[in-house]
Amino acid sequence: MTSYYVYYRVAASRAATLQDDVQGLLQRIEAATGVRGRWMRRRDEPSTYMEVYEDVRDEAAFEALLEREAAGLGLERHVERFVCA
Repeated sequence: MTSYYVYYRVAASRAATLQDDVQGLLQRIEAATGVRGRWMRRRDEPSTYMEVYEDVRDEAAFEALLEREAAGLGLERHVERFVCA
């Protein structure tokens, strides 16, 4: 199975309002796929955030949903994919 790590930078002025948007995104992703995501902030750089989605079974469907649902966030997002070694 594949794990997704999606990271991006957010201006401090937008972080508070973005939280509600990202929580909604995580809820929609979980409802559609059963994959529970987590939202994290980098400890030493408070403008860097990451969404983590683990144990994704249907990569193509997940990626299409993630792209569609995140489009409204208006962020430059970087997606990394990892599998167990």
